[in-house]
Formats: sequence, structure tokens, C-alpha cells
Amino acid sequence: MAACAVALIPLAVGGADDDASPIFDVRLPAGYRDWQLISVAHEAGSLNDLRAVLGNDVAVKAYRDGTRPFPDGTIIGRLAWKYVPSEENNAVFGQAQSFVPGAATNIQFSVKDSRKYADTGGWGYGQFEDGKPNRSKALMETCFPCHARANKADDFVFTRYTP
Repeated sequence: MAACAVALIPLAVGGADDDASPIFDVRLPAGYRDWQLISVAHEAGSLNDLRAVLGNDVAVKAYRDGTRPFPDGTIIGRLAWKYVPSEENNAVFGQAQSFVPGAATNIQFSVKDSRKYADTGGWGYGQFEDGKPNRSKALMETCFPCHARANKADDFVFTRYTP
């Protein structure tokens, strides 16, 4: 498994260019849609989205083993979609009770590299919309301050593993 993680790191972390997020230089990791599911969530309020949290092999092993801090090479991805009712399912059920993902909103990645990202708790961040990095440095500057509010014992990660 470690060999797979090492092979993914260059795809997830690279030099600053049009494919990388500002500040952290995080890129979309190849094959992330084939990663294992860690958890799901519904965010209410202004976000009102459904989220799937995925992890590379290093992340999944750390979650399952309870390893904290997460080892370098961990990559956690969060895919989000608008939260919408399913008219098709609700017609079958005879009442409004089914919700499904609507339009994709964004994908976010947290990449663990304790040396490169020492100033941000060992984590680098990236947000992507329609397969392209969000180029806002101001947005990227909000990532760690938000994650810093998470429990330090959980290595600044909000998501818990859902077996």
C-alpha cells in the first residue's frame, strides 16, 4: 500500500501552475473517484449539500487503525453536490422523503506533508470546480484557520471514519 501512496503524491502535490491550487500547489489526484469511502455528510444552511469523503490507501489505513497524526502521504478528498429532492423516488414512495445529489459544487483535497506544510499543521489544501482549481488565494487562506478549530488530537480533520 505504501508504494501506491508514494506514487500518488506527485500527482496530488506539484509546482504552481494552472492545474494546482494557489498557496499549497495541490492538484487533482489521478484516480481519486476509485478511492474508498470514509464517510458521508449533509451540510445544511447556506451550503445545503451532500458530501462524500474519500481517502487514498494511506488515509483509509490510518482511519481504520486510528493512527494520529495521519502519516505523510495521506490524501483526503471531499466531493460535494447540491442536496435536491428526487421527484422520481418520491413518486414511487407516495410522499416527499428522498433526496439525492444534484449539481456538483466542488471537490476539496487535504494532503498531508508535515515538512512542506509545517505552518498549516502539516496539511495542504486544494479546491476544484469543474475539474479546475479555484485560483482564489483568499479562499485558500481560510482552509487552515477553519481546520485549526477541529480537535488537534484528530490532526485537524473533521471527518470520522464510518465503517
